[in-house]
Amino acid sequence: MCSVGKLREINKRRYYEFTVIDFLLVLVTKNYIRQNVWYNSIMANKNNRDEKIRNQRLFQLVEFIRNGNYPNVPMMKKEYEVSRSTIMRDLEFLKSRYNAPIEYDSFHKGYYFTDKTFFVKRGMLSEAELLTVATMLPLMDQYKNTPLENAFKSVFEKLYDMLPTEIKVDSSFINDVQFISDPLPKIDVEIFNGIFTSIRNKKTVQFGYRSIENTDWVPREFDPYKVICQKGNWYVFGFCHKHQKFMVYSLSRMKDLIILDEFSFIEDFEKHIHIDPNIGIWNNDVEPIKIELLFSKEINTYILERTWHKDQECKQNDDGSVYLSFTSNQTQELKYWIMSFGSAVKVLSPEILRKDIKKELLKSIENF
Repeated sequence: MCSVGKLREINKRRYYEFTVIDFLLVLVTKNYIRQNVWYNSIMANKNNRDEKIRNQRLFQLVEFIRNGNYPNVPMMKKEYEVSRSTIMRDLEFLKSRYNAPIEYDSFHKGYYFTDKTFFVKRGMLSEAELLTVATMLPLMDQYKNTPLENAFKSVFEKLYDMLPTEIKVDSSFINDVQFISDPLPKIDVEIFNGIFTSIRNKKTVQFGYRSIENTDWVPREFDPYKVICQKGNWYVFGFCHKHQKFMVYSLSRMKDLIILDEFSFIEDFEKHIHIDPNIGIWNNDVEPIKIELLFSKEINTYILERTWHKDQECKQNDDGSVYLSFTSNQTQELKYWIMSFGSAVKVLSPEILRKDIKKELLKSIENF
């Protein structure tokens, strides 16, 4: 049986027994919640310091039991200065909330786990490391307007309950930084879940689709192979029955999804993926071409300080202008990206891209 002294010694520990990933999620949770409109509603439901103390007591209790120390009620009452009923509630909470397989051993006169594999892995992060993890917050934007957003919210609420009072992190970073993301389209929960289910089970799907240039919904039958998330936008890659080729469809532009029969899976489907993640995700089987651009010196720093493409060549000329080149097959996406720089950019090659942009600009002028 574990002595009261030993129990007190372990009680001095300053951190919970979390896995490293648990610590990451806790900090991301604390920061992410503060950046969202539902932060106030979550915080309103949080109990005071007593609840955090209880959580700490619970996790320390798990350690004692797992280590075969057989803690009992009198021992815990004396150590934590709480009543017998509080201790009994703690034990019941471990059973109901965490499915802890706790039983009382009459020989050792203490509690133990009937399943010896039940445990909480140990991992520690320094405060500096915890702050570094906070920079991961923008990654959470990829799940906005998807069913995963609510799932993360639920996880975050539970993790926040477990946040130890002893963790003290300089809040200047947390409170003084605002993360701004682009507006993202909303994805229907049935579409989102249905696509993943059909991929897992290799099932053909049927859905209505409205492309970016159309206002009407058109029927599609599609064999989904892989989901692609680019800058918070969710797409599915697979074989389109109508066009008889591999294509990419946006999940936010689908409706009325129905899962059909199993399809014949192509093992080497990856060779049919012809996207450029740096520029666009439209599956285009044309050969990539070399793009050469010249940016004016007025936006010199802006161009030089960024990596625009994994294969880029970027250099400053003597007159302050910047030369940028890379290869891509996403000419449609490139056209609008280049036009966003207005008169500060010139297309050196290819000539066909120059002509397309000129034509688009002339059409734009007609609108004003």
